[in-house]
Amino acid sequence: MKKTFAFLLITCFSVFNSTFAQSKDEAAVASAVEALKKAMIDADKAALESLTDEALSYGHSNGKIEDKAEFVRAIVSGESDFVTINLTEQTIKIVGNAAIVRHKLAGTTNNSGKPGTANLALLMVWQKQKGSWKLLARQAVKI
Repeated sequence: MKKTFAFLLITCFSVFNSTFAQSKDEAAVASAVEALKKAMIDADKAALESLTDEALSYGHSNGKIEDKAEFVRAIVSGESDFVTINLTEQTIKIVGNAAIVRHKLAGTTNNSGKPGTANLALLMVWQKQKGSWKLLARQAVKI
């Protein structure tokens, strides 16, 4: 009986411990996603550069693909201008030092001074580098 209780206690602790560790990474990724959202709305060049990897592949819903420099330039210049961003139905899956993030984005835009709306489904891949999560890839599709 004591062995069974000890086994159950160790099993519960192990499950709780691994769940907590995963939840910590998921929370850190969710925080990085929120920071990216804010940086995009604010056109914050320093934050955009800090949150994205040098090898960034940023795919738009129209098929256009930007590297890191093009993505940052487009946001900072107002060519791609998000006024509001609302993210829903977000899921985060941690796989080693990577995170797969999916969510829906509804927002208002003012791209190059032209008001518009965005309704997108997004797939993002984040990579943990030296304790920080960096956006490595992003692809959007219209919904």
